[in-house]
Amino acid sequence: MSCTPHVTCATADGAAWLASAGTYPRSTLALWRERPNAPLVLPCGAVFDVVSAPAVFGRRMLDRLWDEGPGSGPVAVFRGRMLLFTAPGTAHRLPSLLSWEEWGSHRTEAVPPLLCHGTGDAVTVPALSGDSSPASGGSRWLVAPDTRHPWLPGPEVLLWAAVRAARAAVRISIFPPADQDAKVYDVSRRR
Repeated sequence: MSCTPHVTCATADGAAWLASAGTYPRSTLALWRERPNAPLVLPCGAVFDVVSAPAVFGRRMLDRLWDEGPGSGPVAVFRGRMLLFTAPGTAHRLPSLLSWEEWGSHRTEAVPPLLCHGTGDAVTVPALSGDSSPASGGSRWLVAPDTRHPWLPGPEVLLWAAVRAARAAVRISIFPPADQDAKVYDVSRRR
């Protein structure tokens, strides 16, 4: 890899960490040396899980993680979705935490679904070089892996970021919708 260390370009240690997710890490690294601009498909569940969010909502989550929280692990964009690399086991636990928060219920229908990829799933990992050419399928790193042991957020941290991003994106009223035929008076403006 001939890439200047940069937030959107994986380092050699970051590449080694990604490759360790595959069945044959040395073969994965050899393939990346031959084709550093090629994205690869890697399995989830052992080294990392991935939470996939629509790009705009994922960006809101990422902003919460960096502005108000502990930061994030590696983050990529692929086909209009943001891929947040998380601790193994997150894909199994996060859906039940979201259900507890009534994610996707009629009260939060404006909040987009999060897709969780864990054991038995695979994701397309962007090219190590940070290339986002049409050949790469539009995939690129927003936060590239740069160490052999990156910090990866767990399900509680992702839940925290998702709830805060949803609250910022959707104004939720505690008042029921007004009856269309009823006369409603705004008493808050009394003098």
